[in-house]
Formats: sequence, structure tokens, C-alpha cells
Amino acid sequence: MSRLDLAAQRFNAALDRLLQTAEPRSGVLPTSDDAAAQLAAIAEERDRLLARVAQLEEEARTLSGITGEVENRLDSAIAEIRTALGR
Repeated sequence: MSRLDLAAQRFNAALDRLLQTAEPRSGVLPTSDDAAAQLAAIAEERDRLLARVAQLEEEARTLSGITGEVENRLDSAIAEIRTALGR
């Protein structure tokens, strides 16, 4: 599991705990359009951040593949140089 996966899990767990804490208290406070708008904005931001995490995970997988390819090419080049130098 990548660091991004772990971060996303911790983020989701923290948001879930926040929502669990806030829900019982929401009955005590009067509801308002501002609160509903803020909650909608927070939910929208959460969705945006989750999408960004998914995008970053995909980029990390792509970079990992490229890194492996570069590593293999460097190893081959080093082997060719050693062969050419007679080592």
C-alpha cells in the first residue's frame, strides 16, 4: 500500500470521526442555510481531494514504471561500459 493510500485512509477516517462527532451535536444547534451550504462545500472539497489523491496515485504508479525502466537502461549501459573497458 502506498503512502498516498495510507494518507487517504487516514484522511477519510478523520473526516468520518468528525462527522460522527458533529452529527449528535447538529440536533442541538439550530439549522440554517449557511450551515447546509458549508456542509455541501466541505463535502465537495472532500470529493475534490479524493479525486486528486487518485490522480496522484496514478502518477506515482506511472513514475514507478518509468523509474524501473531508467534503472534497467542504466544497468545495461554500465555493463556495456565495463565490457568495453575490459573489466
